[in-house]
Amino acid sequence: MSGSAAFFEAVKNRRSVYTITSESTIPDSKIEEIIATAVKHAPSSFNSQSSRAVLLLGDEHKKLWEITLNVLREIVPAEQFPTTEAKINGFAAGHGTVLFFEDQSAVKDLQTKFPLYQDRFPTWSEHASGILQYIVWTALEAEGLGASLQHYNPLISAQVLSTWKLPTTWTLVAQLPFGKPSAPAGEKTFAPVEGERFLVFGKKQ
Repeated sequence: MSGSAAFFEAVKNRRSVYTITSESTIPDSKIEEIIATAVKHAPSSFNSQSSRAVLLLGDEHKKLWEITLNVLREIVPAEQFPTTEAKINGFAAGHGTVLFFEDQSAVKDLQTKFPLYQDRFPTWSEHASGILQYIVWTALEAEGLGASLQHYNPLISAQVLSTWKLPTTWTLVAQLPFGKPSAPAGEKTFAPVEGERFLVFGKKQ
């Protein structure tokens, strides 16, 4: 398999996997390499390179989900909390979590340099983060790991920044818990593509 076929095989295999274990199919050093490479090469508007990532492993990974559970305990109705707790414990059962951030200092710098587009840079920053998330997620999946993208920000944002002493200019965007899958992803259905979600004009062959 070569060219785009290999790429799209990875794209097709990337799924939301919620049932994960603390095992990993690859060494932590390989996980680090994947994330570092993705951060370096992910495209961004005006080459702003505003995306940031933090890898949490072992007790640090568990600490994140303890924080999340404690925050949710204060706002989720008591009768609904057991379901929420089971969900969070499922993420905590994984091998690690990747935290994705956008550095607002980079965004503001571009807004100052290019005032004509200042209202667009926050949106373009989100695009950059989404691309990075997808690259990391797909690469981990290609190595046999399962993951799902979560968004407990802004509820946990302040505690995340203070716990790991991260810059206050970093805005938490998403969390990606991952681990060795213990069950396959659920069935996925697709809406029609041709003529509805994808259009072609000017085709000559």
